[in-house]
Amino acid sequence: MQVTQLQSLADYVELLRTEPSEVNHLFRDLLINVTDFFRDEDAFRVLQQRVMPDLFKGKGAGDTIRIWVPGCATGEEVYSLAILFREHLDMVTAAPKIHIFATDIDEVALAVARTARYPEALLGGMSHERLRRFFKLDGASYVITNEIREFCIFSPHSVIKDPPFSRMDMVSCRNLLIYFGPDIQRQVIPTFHYSLKPGGYLFLGSSESIGQHTELFNVIDKKHRIYQAREHSTKMPRIPSLLGQNRSLMFPEGASFQSRENGASLRAKVEKRVLERFAPVHIVVNGEADIVYYSSGTARFLETPQGVPSRQLLTLARKGLRLDLRAALRDCVARQQPTSRHNLVVETEDARGSLVDFTIEPMKERDGAEPLYLIVFQEKGSAEDKEPSAHRTSSDDSNGELETELRDAKERLQSTIEEYETALEELKSSNEELVSVNEEAQSSNEELEASKEETQSLNEELNTINSELNAKIEELDRVNSDLRNLFESTQIATIFLDRGLVIRTFTPAAASFFNLRPSDVGRPLTDLASQLDYPNLKNDIQGVFDSGEMLDHHLAKDAKGKHYQVRLIPYRTEGHRIDGVVVTLVDVTDLAEAEQHQQVLIRELNHRVKNMLAVVGAIAKKTLANSSSIESFRTAFLGRLEAMGRAYGTLSKDKWKDASVKAIFEEELRPFGESNFTLTGPDLRLRPQIGLSLAMVAHELSTNASKYGAFSKEDGRVDVFWEGNGQTFTLDWREVGGPPCKDRGSNGFGFELIHGEIEFRLRGKLETIFHPEAWTFTLNCHWKVRSEGDRKQCCLDCRG
Repeated sequence: MQVTQLQSLADYVELLRTEPSEVNHLFRDLLINVTDFFRDEDAFRVLQQRVMPDLFKGKGAGDTIRIWVPGCATGEEVYSLAILFREHLDMVTAAPKIHIFATDIDEVALAVARTARYPEALLGGMSHERLRRFFKLDGASYVITNEIREFCIFSPHSVIKDPPFSRMDMVSCRNLLIYFGPDIQRQVIPTFHYSLKPGGYLFLGSSESIGQHTELFNVIDKKHRIYQAREHSTKMPRIPSLLGQNRSLMFPEGASFQSRENGASLRAKVEKRVLERFAPVHIVVNGEADIVYYSSGTARFLETPQGVPSRQLLTLARKGLRLDLRAALRDCVARQQPTSRHNLVVETEDARGSLVDFTIEPMKERDGAEPLYLIVFQEKGSAEDKEPSAHRTSSDDSNGELETELRDAKERLQSTIEEYETALEELKSSNEELVSVNEEAQSSNEELEASKEETQSLNEELNTINSELNAKIEELDRVNSDLRNLFESTQIATIFLDRGLVIRTFTPAAASFFNLRPSDVGRPLTDLASQLDYPNLKNDIQGVFDSGEMLDHHLAKDAKGKHYQVRLIPYRTEGHRIDGVVVTLVDVTDLAEAEQHQQVLIRELNHRVKNMLAVVGAIAKKTLANSSSIESFRTAFLGRLEAMGRAYGTLSKDKWKDASVKAIFEEELRPFGESNFTLTGPDLRLRPQIGLSLAMVAHELSTNASKYGAFSKEDGRVDVFWEGNGQTFTLDWREVGGPPCKDRGSNGFGFELIHGEIEFRLRGKLETIFHPEAWTFTLNCHWKVRSEGDRKQCCLDCRG
């Protein structure tokens, strides 16, 4: 009711009526599956020493030993018996078959028993030798070997409802009867007797007994509760019928065919012996004077008393026989020798009396079965018929008879005294046992009271724990929801694996890499097809298990052009024990492309620095060679370096991607006044190296204009015009308003620098036109040109 959170018993009863699954849950909770291997080891040792040899006696390879274990629970007792039989088979030459029928009403427990798999904690009482021979380690548990498992047959069965097994050599029902009430116990014990062969063994728990059914079983070992079935019994069990659980079948007298067959065999033996030696009235009794067989004509010596029917000889014997029968049977049982009594006066129905002789002798042809004794009666005539002859005898004969009767009376008296003393001792022992049992009962009562208080306290603690557990469950639900939402929202592919590479869980982003579905949880990752080019994944995971360190692996670009970073991280429990691995896959395409671009930039920067230093060195060398003084060298060299710096600044603004033609000339001409120059042309952008060369050309042209050209006069001006069509580039530099110009026939260093930049670096052509009123410089190149409308690369791109 606490589990289902119901407050009243009526509500729970209604739940049982409407929910069949709850009935199964309640049934499972009511079952007690407490068992263990070789529980009460001393009892199993006695069973091995006293019962096993008798079960194998006379058995050959063609025979079968059948054992029934009702209430087998999870199978530990069954396999314990199987181990004992397997060990005993090593000592016999012709090994019989062993069939152990294990039954229970708990299907779940039977399923556990069939698997024959047990954790190490349940094998604490198992010896090392048995553990090594009869178990094999499989993971964290042990499995019964096939040579033991093949002995055992597990089946659902109820000892109360279902018909019992039959022709069993032994029934082992330990610690099951203690959970039955007295009525069911009175039904089950005769059922076990029916299942056993005559002389079969019953093995009960240390707290169980056969109760009042002593006529069905002999006690083999009282302490360890081992009993042997008697061959004959007047009480027949009520066996559950196959027609329904509410019907029962009462077997008729003689019980089963087996009982009739054994009875006929015994009767043949008895009648043969009587016919050979006596042929009078006879009966057969056991050591406790219970009659197991009657011949005809016993009414003259036995009579049926008033009350409950009995087969006890001393109760049925007529007056005059009881004391002598008691003493003679006692003597015969003790000495195992024939015993006789003579001239006993036995009362008859006509009150005349008769003289009777009887003889008791043991039946030694039993071959280890229950000892039986044959009693033969012989009637010598009426007691009155002997009286006349008694008067005719001499006084000496009378004295002899009197002495014989006196001696017999003394013997009977002595026997009675011994029986009385024995009974007295047994009563004393029983009294002591009762006192001990009473003390144990009082102690148990006190323990029960203490247990009751502990149970109440435990119940309160359980209520508290239940409340805390509910709070924890709610907290776990929230955490689980958070984790589920985190998994669904994250774009990082993550897979959780155990040590066997079995998938525990995964994020949705990981599904595309391994074609994962929710049903794949619990399957090994290596069984699934992967879209990753990572053949060493399994080896790398094993390396993480061995080293306990995180491992990163960069995957090559896949068919889609994607780069992924695989990270293997140990999955650690609270004790820092590695219990698995976490596999994450991160898309690092942007990072990989950035790294590639960075490498390109580094290579280009190194190239440009080398070129720049080469250019600076060449400029310095030429400038120095054409300078008349250090001051003129300094001015010219610094001007050219500043031009290069301005060009580099322009390129840096555009991150060294493209250089604007207009920006290059604006940087050079702005110091001369914006009214003194015009820039006309489309918005063309050049590659960095070309832009740097064009900037050097612009510097030399502007420097030359300031010294000798248009910028040397106030009214001088410079007009720059350019155009390009994607494959060619043309630039015109026109100076107007400067001093008259003419071709001097020789060129200075500046012109050589321009000539080198255009024809050598830019692979272009230059043309100069000298006019009295103007000077024009024309540049024609075939290189890569980028415009807003046309960004196609020309075939001469490499020249840039």
